[in-house]
Amino acid sequence: MSPAIGRSVDRVDGRAKVTGAGRYSAEIALDTMAYAVLVGAHVPSGRISMINTSNAEQAEGVLAILTHRNIERIAAQPPLLPSLLGQSAPGETFFPMQDDIVQYAGQPVAVVIADTLERAQHAATLIQISYEETPSITTLDQGRNHAYEPERIFGGLIPGRVARGNVEASLAEADVRIGVTYRFAANHHNPIEPSATTAVWDGDQLTLYDSTQGITATQLTVAALLGLSPSKVRVITHFIGGGFGCKAMIWPHVTLAALAARHVGRPVKLALSREQMFSSCGHREEQLQQVVLGANRDGHLAAFRHHKLSPTSPFDDWAEPSLGMSAQLYTCPNYEGIYRLIRTNTMTPTFMRGPGETTGMFALECAMDELAYELGLDPLELRLRNHADVDPATGNPWSSKGLKECYQRGAELFGWQGRNPIPRTLRDGNWLIGTGMATAVYPVALFMPTQRARARLYADGSAVIQAGTQDFGIGMATVMTQVAADGLGVPLNCVRFEYGDTELPNSSAAVGSSGAGMVSAVVHNAVTALRDQVIALALADERSPLYHADPASVVVSDGRMMLRDRPNRGETYGELLLRHHLQDTEALGSWTPPPLNTPYGLATFGAQFAEVAVDADLGLVRVRRLVGVFAPGRVLNPKTARSQLMGGMLWGLGQALLEGTSMDSQRGRWANASLGEYLVAVNADAPDVEVDLIEVHDEIVNPLGVKGCGEIGQVGAAAAIANAVFHAIGRRIHELPIRIEHLL
Repeated sequence: MSPAIGRSVDRVDGRAKVTGAGRYSAEIALDTMAYAVLVGAHVPSGRISMINTSNAEQAEGVLAILTHRNIERIAAQPPLLPSLLGQSAPGETFFPMQDDIVQYAGQPVAVVIADTLERAQHAATLIQISYEETPSITTLDQGRNHAYEPERIFGGLIPGRVARGNVEASLAEADVRIGVTYRFAANHHNPIEPSATTAVWDGDQLTLYDSTQGITATQLTVAALLGLSPSKVRVITHFIGGGFGCKAMIWPHVTLAALAARHVGRPVKLALSREQMFSSCGHREEQLQQVVLGANRDGHLAAFRHHKLSPTSPFDDWAEPSLGMSAQLYTCPNYEGIYRLIRTNTMTPTFMRGPGETTGMFALECAMDELAYELGLDPLELRLRNHADVDPATGNPWSSKGLKECYQRGAELFGWQGRNPIPRTLRDGNWLIGTGMATAVYPVALFMPTQRARARLYADGSAVIQAGTQDFGIGMATVMTQVAADGLGVPLNCVRFEYGDTELPNSSAAVGSSGAGMVSAVVHNAVTALRDQVIALALADERSPLYHADPASVVVSDGRMMLRDRPNRGETYGELLLRHHLQDTEALGSWTPPPLNTPYGLATFGAQFAEVAVDADLGLVRVRRLVGVFAPGRVLNPKTARSQLMGGMLWGLGQALLEGTSMDSQRGRWANASLGEYLVAVNADAPDVEVDLIEVHDEIVNPLGVKGCGEIGQVGAAAAIANAVFHAIGRRIHELPIRIEHLL
């Protein structure tokens, strides 16, 4: 029987998705279902001076209207903690509708509940609200003079300032200095499926059908907010139409759905509108990043300063960790990274695909490209000269790397050798052609607590594996089926992976590209524990052909236990179990990640290459080719891995050229809160994309050596495109997205 791991297996949930059999959270149908609609504040700062719900209450089908005057008060506000910690994970330390204060536009100020969605939507338009508005700050430019340096960010996990060596002195002595400031527009996630929650009470037992990247995070957050034992809250999530970070933290609408259902005494469905997705689930914050590089004439970095300024909410010190991996990518003895924040009247920012690295690496990789041109070096050669053989931040060895192999393979696939480095030299008719490259890097997350999974083997040779995780489009169920099949030594079609329910053994949210590594580790441990348990039963059974055999000599293939050197001596799982009058047997497996002080550098690496065509007269940019080569440890399923990486690379195209949310600073609202005005890449924008994988052996990160590839595909893609645009037109653009007006 050939191994399942490493094969390009089709998605096990594919048929359910393409036939419509799969049910998403907003498609759950329950008897006596009611529908809730949120009403958001129309001002960014102030208080509610008057709220009149009488007309709405008299509208046909309306069951109740909740405002700050009659809604149940929450029991406690949990601290802001990233969901990968395995604890409660509210998206912000503010819960709306507890008083009359307005902190940001779009903040929920009322919930309308009716017997149909249309009636709830109509009644919401009948509510009359007046505000006493107070001065607000909603943009980086408005608040720049009020910036402060936080002690820590990211739920307290990351210091606000990190330094090594003497940056000032080294910059002063450097032969060459490059100093650049990059500006990034705010971004919003926009998954196909907007966030939705269906809540139903059975006595004091609450069941939530929630569109979430972390069912346990939803369970623990709602339980804490409502003052319930987690045993009283069950969360079910079988199908999710994309998350990308906005469904990683738990936002107020989930608990509001539960409160609405308890208030009216019947199931309630609350689905956010597309516009509400822009003001209800966090965002990637607007930001300025300053990069200063100092180098010797031979191109070796001597000093690197990286500062970031960004808006946060009035109540949380949140910044995506843009200065994390940039400090560890290249050998550089002198480094300084500082975060500065501005309190603004927006909601707390949050994870967005490749949080931190997509922006931080853009700034560093574009600055490295400028440095290469200043020194007259090939951009790839400059990176090789500064390759970090050990982690520059600690001096520890990498658990695994493979970056040089990614550079080499990517350059071969792209045809980088022989490239004319001089800008504006290659044309195709009226199009200026440019090529660029960048390094990709993403940390391997090890914050999560102990994970658990259950494996059950039946006498007919089938197996069921259970884990309280979720699959939000990444192929989790498929690759875990492969891991289980190999661990048990049974065919793929004999394994079923059950997930998406907090009644199953729990695991942390699958965020930070940790899902494949985290869940594969615990599934592997569960199935190997079960396999060893059954083998031990055979070795102790006088009637078994394996009686008193050396356990190390026993292997399993196609559901049959046998001696490695004498395969004719053995028996099937089913023969053994039935002889012992067992219809099934099971084992519980667990996995605890290595501690945070593990003496290794932990990261996934890759290399990105791009070719663009620019019509300088019209300001148009067309990406013609993207090549990405990545080293994500052991690859469980090349098909799903390439799909993830290709999706990330195309999102990098969107980051570079299309995506940006604009704030109306007068009204404090996002001005382009729709898919008609917030531009995302579509099929017509997609170029030829080539993805290749370099497998590297890693014994540190988890039992199977899986490092994850959900986010690294985006890291480096935008920088490669921006560097290609420079090569095409000979002018640097220091702002994202790169728009027509930047090129004219």
